[in-house]
Amino acid sequence: MPLEHWYDQAMTAEVYIEEMEKHRENLQKVYDEFQIPDDENFFRQLENRKLRVIVLTEDWCGDAMMNIPILLHLAEKSHMEVRMLLRDSNLELMDQYLTNGRSRSIPIFIFIDEDGEEVAHWGPRSETVQTAVDQLMAGLPEKDAPEYDAQFKEAIQTLTSRFIGDETFWQATYESIKETLGEKL
Repeated sequence: MPLEHWYDQAMTAEVYIEEMEKHRENLQKVYDEFQIPDDENFFRQLENRKLRVIVLTEDWCGDAMMNIPILLHLAEKSHMEVRMLLRDSNLELMDQYLTNGRSRSIPIFIFIDEDGEEVAHWGPRSETVQTAVDQLMAGLPEKDAPEYDAQFKEAIQTLTSRFIGDETFWQATYESIKETLGEKL
């Protein structure tokens, strides 16, 4: 199915946020506090490409909760329309963007041009954030250990706190998206 079709059936960012049940307040906090760099030249280059974005996401996803507000700021500065698709309802598209060829990790940002052709895609994390996640998860016991579940939940809480409040994560995410798009301009 062409990407244009997926874009046309996706919901607006406003509708997605309004319907969020789990991370709406956290997403709004990141949106309110993230300060997008002054990259006017980059914003104009993006605007001239007339890109649009399809976002594969889910409300429960901490990565999406942090990354989407950063994308929304970038989209506002460069006049990109952003549309959201729920991953679990759109596996046909999701399976075209598997992380490491096997994982349905989200969010995935698919940047398309006026003709509905993919220009670039990004996600689910910047390298900086991925390194931090890997370090945190490396300290967990084996999955079959009795203490695994409690320690995993604690790790997720720690990660969520960093997603909500760690500006270095936000800036790393912005720079990673910028780098991906910059290669295509």
